[in-house]
Amino acid sequence: MHSVYQFFQAIGLGLILLLPLTNPLTTVALWLGLSGNMTKEQRNQQSLMACVYIFLIMTIAFYAGRIIMTTFGISIPGLRIAGGMIVAFIGFSMLFPNTPNVDDPISDDNNPHRNPKEPNIAFVPLAMPSTAGPGTIAMIISTAASIPSRTDIAQWVLYIAPVTSFFLISVIVWVSLRGSTSIMKYLGHSGIDAISRVMGFLLICMGVQFMINGVLEIIADLPALLKQAQAAANLPD
Repeated sequence: MHSVYQFFQAIGLGLILLLPLTNPLTTVALWLGLSGNMTKEQRNQQSLMACVYIFLIMTIAFYAGRIIMTTFGISIPGLRIAGGMIVAFIGFSMLFPNTPNVDDPISDDNNPHRNPKEPNIAFVPLAMPSTAGPGTIAMIISTAASIPSRTDIAQWVLYIAPVTSFFLISVIVWVSLRGSTSIMKYLGHSGIDAISRVMGFLLICMGVQFMINGVLEIIADLPALLKQAQAAANLPD
């Protein structure tokens, strides 16, 4: 019974730690800006796939994130800088779109003037880096690294509760995206276009901030790296 209590306690703690980082409201705003030209079926498919990707990214980061990053020589600052570049690029494309949106994003899902090309925004940018971004991945990897040292919690709780938290976060994002579809009915072309441009500007700011944080982490680690280099240089042959 005590382990069951620990299980629900761990799920609650996971939601408290990860929900501010995943920030479903930001994902909804991004979704409103990017899905205006989609049909209802496309929106439903993309929202579902985005949540599946979110769950997979978090689960992989928890179980194999450190191994993957070590194997490919990827650091957390590098992850932040790369994620920032992706976010900024998407922001520029939203702030300065190449093609205009259709007249009405919702009222006529069978509009022949809609873009027939199948959209694919589920993985980038909805799942990564908007929801499961560098900060979320870094938090999951650091938490997973501290698990082996915990002896006061049942082992099955340590390995099942995080995955349950990831699933609940994915469900919360899915419900938020599906609920936002009804908002489009009242926004129309001008509202979607305005949200898209505002969100594009905010994404540029977020991307630049991601890159700044990555550079600052590199600068903060420089003294330790210099000491390691000096120690290696002083070693006898």
